[in-house]
Amino acid sequence: MEKKKSKVLIIGSTGTLGFHLAHFSIKFGHPTYILVRDSAFNDPLKLQKIESLSNAGAILLKGCLEDEKSVVEAVKLVDVVICSIPSKQALDQKLLIRVIKESGCIKKFIPSEFGADPDKVQISGMGYNCYSWKSEIRRLIEAEGIPYTYICCNLLMRILLPSIVQPGLATPPRDKVTVFGDGNVKGVFVKDEDVAAFTICVIDDPRTLNKTLYLRPPGNVYSLNELVEIWESKIGKKLERNYVPEDQLLDRIKETPYPDNASLIFIYSIFVKGDRTYFDIESSGGLDGTQLYPHLNYTTISKYLETLV
Repeated sequence: MEKKKSKVLIIGSTGTLGFHLAHFSIKFGHPTYILVRDSAFNDPLKLQKIESLSNAGAILLKGCLEDEKSVVEAVKLVDVVICSIPSKQALDQKLLIRVIKESGCIKKFIPSEFGADPDKVQISGMGYNCYSWKSEIRRLIEAEGIPYTYICCNLLMRILLPSIVQPGLATPPRDKVTVFGDGNVKGVFVKDEDVAAFTICVIDDPRTLNKTLYLRPPGNVYSLNELVEIWESKIGKKLERNYVPEDQLLDRIKETPYPDNASLIFIYSIFVKGDRTYFDIESSGGLDGTQLYPHLNYTTISKYLETLV
């Protein structure tokens, strides 16, 4: 007899990643609850997502992370909580953590991370606190003894990849391209849907308890030079490369006000400092998602770039 699937609460289901998390939770057979704030019903795009998830079988709960009563009621109904709120709201999970601790019924909490490992980034002070906030949330979860899995999926494909890492561009370059640093440091891109599928797989997997799951799928780990080469092969044309060394990039970050410099900070962290790939997953005590779930198909960078030609 197949083991009963855990009941899952998803917070942030009207966001891009959150919607896919809820979709895959339902698809993979988990009774799925979504906590939705009242204001979402006035936003046509969010309403569309809510209706789509409800039609697929999600159980709708009204509430938000600031409303303790709704959080307590939602947490009581489930076994697993997944939060996918934006990075800048990371500290809003504090009340949720307290409720999970007091409820004592949650088998696993997956906090809102879904990016770089906040404990491993080497650009302290430049990330506008979002990494330190995520680390603070980790320490709180661990101090309270709450069972967890952290998901470090690196960069989502919809961020920077559509422009071949050209800040300010919405589409890929056809003539000239800027390469930051020496262009040889590798970054990682994963599609939202794929991140969601890998995340839902960890829910009832005892191997992932109190562990960090990293996503570095083969075919999705490339340097800037390699990304440009793949793009050149797609369009059948060589691009003129302009290299911007580290010191010039740092100057540009300083001269550009936040949040306009956010993409430059990402680029510095990923493609100059190597924050996503400088460490070995296993020796750092982490788990490699593609090794753990080899059955999952995912979109490679090459496949994704074909859609942009």
